[in-house]
Amino acid sequence: MQNPNILMIMVDQLAAQALPFYGHKVVKTPHLSKLASESVVFDHAYCNSPLCAPSRFSMMSGQLPSSIGAYDNAAYFPADVPTLAHYLRALGYQTSLCGKMHFVGPDQLHGFEERLTTDIYPSDFGWVPDWEDFQTRPSWYHNMLSVVQAGKCESSNQLDFDEEVGFKAVRKLHDLARTEDERPFFLLTSFTHPHDPFAMTSEYWDRYEHDEIDMPEVKPFPYAELDAHSQRLHHVSAMSDYEQTEARVRNARHAYYAMISYIDDKVGELLKTLKLTGQAENTIILFVADHGEMLGERGMWYKMSFFDRSARIPMMMHVPGLMAQRIEQPVSLVDILPTLTDIASDGLFRDYVAPIDGSSLFKILRNELPHRPVYGEMLAEGAIAPLLMIRQGNFKYVYSKPDPEQLYDLNTDPNELNNLATQAEFGETLNTFRQLLDKQWDNDTLHEKVLASQRKRRLIDTALRQGKHSPWDFQPFQDASSRFMRNHLDLNVLERTSRFPNPEQVDPER
Repeated sequence: MQNPNILMIMVDQLAAQALPFYGHKVVKTPHLSKLASESVVFDHAYCNSPLCAPSRFSMMSGQLPSSIGAYDNAAYFPADVPTLAHYLRALGYQTSLCGKMHFVGPDQLHGFEERLTTDIYPSDFGWVPDWEDFQTRPSWYHNMLSVVQAGKCESSNQLDFDEEVGFKAVRKLHDLARTEDERPFFLLTSFTHPHDPFAMTSEYWDRYEHDEIDMPEVKPFPYAELDAHSQRLHHVSAMSDYEQTEARVRNARHAYYAMISYIDDKVGELLKTLKLTGQAENTIILFVADHGEMLGERGMWYKMSFFDRSARIPMMMHVPGLMAQRIEQPVSLVDILPTLTDIASDGLFRDYVAPIDGSSLFKILRNELPHRPVYGEMLAEGAIAPLLMIRQGNFKYVYSKPDPEQLYDLNTDPNELNNLATQAEFGETLNTFRQLLDKQWDNDTLHEKVLASQRKRRLIDTALRQGKHSPWDFQPFQDASSRFMRNHLDLNVLERTSRFPNPEQVDPER
């Protein structure tokens, strides 16, 4: 029996808390909600770094960002790091990437046989942060204009990109249904919404009454009462440049909800195509985000912190024939690679050629995996030293050497308002997390590695900007000589392999 196909859908900056199947009362996602009702839904899934590129590189490799040097949005992703696409391809899968993955460096495939679009973000070293000059705010980083200018639009950079991603992915599913290649497929479709700027078309904006848009549950903190890392994020994202008025905050949240509904429709198109092409019954669907979005909670926006709004993500897996259920055990994106190799090998794969920091999600479903810590790292702009997170059981522990420790009980304090690290009765819990931290990381060595990498990449970026520009950005190639009807192609074969379902063969003597 052929292994199942795998359709992985990834979205950008979608907080789990903003989805109705995680409890939101306003956002409308009929397609995702129906999929969730038929899926294994992970209630406490985390990214391993609350920033686009590090999060994606760790997911692709099954390793924590520090293990592969995936420190920030301009981190080099080495071509010799085995990825989930490499493993699946070696196990007999067709591997295709459609949309955003933010690969940095000359290798823009990383195991995928084909890539259907270019990326929305640059692939060079231009976005390297500088921990040794924190006060100079990066000019390339987004600011509060995403909130101030939030509202309706009829076109945007992000819409241009995701419209192409959606079209190409639907066409690819049709191609996969018509192909004579008998291998199962792995198609990773990655949208950039609902990443800021917060803007969306009237079609989706008008699905919501403006007055029904809920405001942040946690009001803005006075700057002096913010934790040290949040104060740095205010600086990096220039959060104090514009007043966060009620109108601006409501507009941004309205647009964000509209963007989620837009993504929901894109997911609906993919699911519909799977069904119409007869592939739904043999396709596993995995839906995830790369990180969350603070969306005005605590007066904070975007990501780059380990508050749950920033670091917790939606994750669900639909397996035909598998009962829908909710999983409480914390998981993270490094669990994706071993999960996919589990699918591709019927649970028999053990031949990892690089360390894997995650575990197959099927081990949880088979009750083979005890509760284990989930680890996170923030090693990019907004930090001045490694910012490290451990989630285990009810507790979340956050550590950075220059800052006071943070410890939260997420069962009793889901908004993370009561830092238990200063309370004597939690001293034993704190010591347990300190031991886990020391076992997982050599903090001082990691700090020096990040600084050394930043220095090297800034020098290389400066050099490559001189003289002739040789970009690394992926250039999608389309061979027009093999599309539609051409004289070197057999007309009957072309028409048969381009049509789904295939037309019946006709006996020439009848």
